[in-house]
Amino acid sequence: MRVEAGVAMLAGDLVLDNATRLLAEGEAAIGAGSTIFDLTGVGRMDSSALSLLLALRRRANGKSLQFRNMPDSLTSLARLYGIDDQF
Repeated sequence: MRVEAGVAMLAGDLVLDNATRLLAEGEAAIGAGSTIFDLTGVGRMDSSALSLLLALRRRANGKSLQFRNMPDSLTSLARLYGIDDQF
């Protein structure tokens, strides 16, 4: 994950194998002031991607996070789980 102009850019696969690393990187980005996460560069995803985004929201300690350019498949999965209002 890289940060450009305060926007955390997620890239690569958002799968269980790298969720812990991405959570740590996301927490660091939040700590540095990022409140926008852009998912343009995301490849493969599984349900842990939703868990990751929800965990980032919890770790934001009241800061309002925005998730931009969410892939349709992730939005559909959120809708299936009944949590699309979180995104």
